[in-house]
Amino acid sequence: MNMSHKGKTNKSFLKRVKITGRGKIMKRPPHQDHFNAKEAGSAARNKKGHVMAPSSLIKNAKALLQSNI
Repeated sequence: MNMSHKGKTNKSFLKRVKITGRGKIMKRPPHQDHFNAKEAGSAARNKKGHVMAPSSLIKNAKALLQSNI
């Protein structure tokens, strides 16, 4: 009997990352949420959107997102 069930996806982590169509894991840049009023416009623009996750996060993420990758 071959069971291909890998386990449950960690939904709280899944809400914090974005998985692209090719399987890359994107995350939000650090310090993006608040205290941005005093920053220069260029610094604020650099924090918008998502950035590629570091390899240390990707290794742990694959264990948490078993059924999505």
